[in-house]
Parts: sequence; structure tokens; C-alpha cells
Amino acid sequence: MLYEFKLPVIVPQMSGATVECLYSARDDSLRLGSKLMDLSVDLSSAFAQECPPVSFYRLVLREAVYLRQIDVQPGQHCALGDRIALFSTDPSEPIDQETTRQVRYTIAGIIHHDGMWTGSHS
Repeated sequence: MLYEFKLPVIVPQMSGATVECLYSARDDSLRLGSKLMDLSVDLSSAFAQECPPVSFYRLVLREAVYLRQIDVQPGQHCALGDRIALFSTDPSEPIDQETTRQVRYTIAGIIHHDGMWTGSHS
């Protein structure tokens, strides 16, 4: 079966998120609990402040899958609903079919770390 990950609403005022880190590559076998990526959400367009309201989040898989396609790279901004990745339960399954559902995941708030795109590029 094919599953996808589309960028969900993490906080109500967000319009998108920036990919900070990728922890997996195409065709990787991912276990339950595997880290997929870190994201940042910038709410400065919704809330004007001296210090921009930027939050960081980690996406962790809640099922074992194969990462068949990743459509983003660190530093890329994604809009709500954009498809970010495609997964399958079988590594040889054709990916030119309709997806069955969203992959099961959880998102946790994290703090900025040295591996993130934000702060390491000008």
C-alpha cells in the first residue's frame, strides 16, 4: 500500500513550514519511531513582534514503511497540504498508483539544534 505525508496544520495560524533537517533518504526502510524530518513554523506574518515567533517540530513515524519518494530538501518552504513524501509497505511496489491514506506520524515540539538549516545559511 502507498501512504503519503502532506503538511498538516501544526499551529492554527500557520500557512506553511520550512524543512530544517531530513533524517531519511529515498528507499530507506523506516521503523516505528524513526525520525523523518524537522520543520520550523514562522508566525511572524500573523503576529508582529521584535522577536519572530518561530517554533521547531520533529516528525516521527508511527508505523514501519519504506520511504519511496521525498519531495523536499532542507531550506525549502512548503505550503499547507503540500505532499512532502511518499511511502510504501513493500519496497518494490509501483509508486504510480493512488495513495491509500496519510502515513501515521506524530509531531513533537523541539528546540533549535546545530543540524538545522535555519541559522546555518545566510
